[in-house]
Amino acid sequence: MEQVNRVLQHAVRTIETSEAHETPFCHLRLSGVFPADIYAAMLEAMPVPSDYRRMSGRTKYTRTDEGGTRTKIDVFPEYIRHLPAHKKAIWRVISRVLCSPELGEAFRRRLAKPLEQRFGAAWRDVGVYPIPVLTRDVADYEIGIHSDTKSKGMTIQLYLPRDRSTEHIGTVFHAKRADGNYERAYRMPFAPNTGYAFAVGDDSYHSVDRVGPEVRTRDSILLTYFLDNTAVYRTKNRLKRLANFLLNEMRQLGR
Repeated sequence: MEQVNRVLQHAVRTIETSEAHETPFCHLRLSGVFPADIYAAMLEAMPVPSDYRRMSGRTKYTRTDEGGTRTKIDVFPEYIRHLPAHKKAIWRVISRVLCSPELGEAFRRRLAKPLEQRFGAAWRDVGVYPIPVLTRDVADYEIGIHSDTKSKGMTIQLYLPRDRSTEHIGTVFHAKRADGNYERAYRMPFAPNTGYAFAVGDDSYHSVDRVGPEVRTRDSILLTYFLDNTAVYRTKNRLKRLANFLLNEMRQLGR
């Protein structure tokens, strides 16, 4: 618990002091999200390719020998319990931090303006459900310009490279022009222990250029806060987590 509290307090301070930018839409640019020793331990405890499963969704990811150009592990206790003990220890800490109400409230406070624009005066009370996912992208991964589905309240991505040699593969933010076309406004550098956060809205357009063969892996944590403010959303979020758990257990039995 002491380790969890240390990492959580560090992450909350990072969020509270992060740079806020209004263009092309309101977003935070995060740096030094995790304590340096914890970040190093995370890199050393990265899962092996067979621990990941192919990620589904609206985007069609190209198949590869290792399952797809984007694969994932949900960072919930029921998933990471299958990792080796020395890896499981650090990811348990990260899981508790990412799922903590305190972290979600820190993001909510810093993204108050766009959340209020979307949800009105009741923005503080809109329920959200955190889904933390460790993702791995490989060469040929790409995703076109999109603003994220309206079932999401906040989107956070935390980059996990070992060095700054692949800064060019960060997420690109776009502005939509009056003629309906998109203008590239800013690319987040894919740098160690950095990331971004934004409240999902009609203008939160972003993309990822095709990852080139020079990139071995593009590792990151996607922390998505799904809306959890209606019976339908609450049921859907928990059933999805249960279904993914059962699928993962079936995979483990077949290994």
